[in-house]
Amino acid sequence: MPSSATDEGTGPGDAGGAGPYAHEQRVAVAAAEEAGALLRARFREAHAVGEKGEDGDVVTDLDLAAEKVILARLQTHFPHERILSEEAGLFDAVGERTWLVDPLDGSNNVAIGLTAYAVGIGLCVDGSPVVGVVHEPVTGATWRAALGGGAYGASGRLTGPAAPVPRSGPVLAWTQGHAVGRGDPTATALRGALERRSRRVLQLWAPLLGWTMLARGTIDGYVGYRAEGIDFPPGALLAAETGVEFRTLDGGPFRVGFSGPDSNRSFVAARPEAVPLLLDMVAEAGVGRAGGGGV
Repeated sequence: MPSSATDEGTGPGDAGGAGPYAHEQRVAVAAAEEAGALLRARFREAHAVGEKGEDGDVVTDLDLAAEKVILARLQTHFPHERILSEEAGLFDAVGERTWLVDPLDGSNNVAIGLTAYAVGIGLCVDGSPVVGVVHEPVTGATWRAALGGGAYGASGRLTGPAAPVPRSGPVLAWTQGHAVGRGDPTATALRGALERRSRRVLQLWAPLLGWTMLARGTIDGYVGYRAEGIDFPPGALLAAETGVEFRTLDGGPFRVGFSGPDSNRSFVAARPEAVPLLLDMVAEAGVGRAGGGGV
């Protein structure tokens, strides 16, 4: 298992607060942490208030409460900017900037009392992420990144996976979009190939947690199949700013973004030296160009 540069989130005096998106980062961190405090305080009171789709995905009352907190902050500081939020949908506006809000990533976990969930906020310019913030209410940790400025936690800059992949195999995170059916043959083949050649494949029901683990260097890679658009860019930016490389499932170039069909969000992500191993696993599953490319 790779060693971690830091396992903590942001705190007083941590680096990485300057740069062209410093104000946006501060607002996003404050919004995520305020929403996180609400989630932490009311976790045991959570109950599902609706279903999304036909495969059992849920929305809880806490999703809606946390979303209200975040939207209030963003609309106060950036009243003329577009916001795409998980539950409320699109607040449209003219311009190149779009805020992405996942107020509770891991709603299904919360609904069954599992303490694995996160808050994610991102800012995209022309479709690509420039700010990413992930807050974990259970530990109080916050991680943030800005394009070209690195990713940071309370103990300083995150450096991502650093050690060689263990001989016993990598530890990987897996994510798939809500629209992927239980019997989807591509998803089934991919998961099977990853399981055969990995030490662990984590299916967390909260993709943002996987991104913080990759950015901290506690796992070796991430594989996604038709990933969701809202939570993907903020987390992926954290990893990208540590030097993690992204490829399509057939090894081509990949651009992180939220727009377009979900087939454009099938990827492998790892440090450059480990990418060929992940692509080899994908090829073993018989998945290539049919699996989807980049945005």
